Amino acid sequence: QVQLVESGGGLVQAGDSLRLSCAASRRAFGVYDMGWFRQAPGREREFVAAIRWSGGNTNYGDSVKGRFTISRDNAKNTVYLQMNSLKPEDTAVYYCAAKTPSGLRYDYWGQGTQVTVST
Repeated sequence: QVQLVESGGGLVQAGDSLRLSCAASRRAFGVYDMGWFRQAPGREREFVAAIRWSGGNTNYGDSVKGRFTISRDNAKNTVYLQMNSLKPEDTAVYYCAAKTPSGLRYDYWGQGTQVTVST
């Protein structure tokens, strides 16, 4: 089992930056691929970013490419999402998730953190 706790959400203005953190409970955090997803009211969950267990490979959803950066610190059991040039359409609950490298789906999810971007 892996418990994930997100933090860093809040209310910001368009154009601002915010950094989300996701702390994992497990010591073997470094073996998991990690991802960030978001869900806005009335919309389906959307993929935001992912990073391989080693930190070497990352990928992003089209709507955040060039603005968001995912990173991880395996020594601190933490994954980050740096969000720059925020837009009102980035408003959502952001979730981090973990999966094994061979897995096809994310098995562990955090409780989410709210990000609200005002105009």
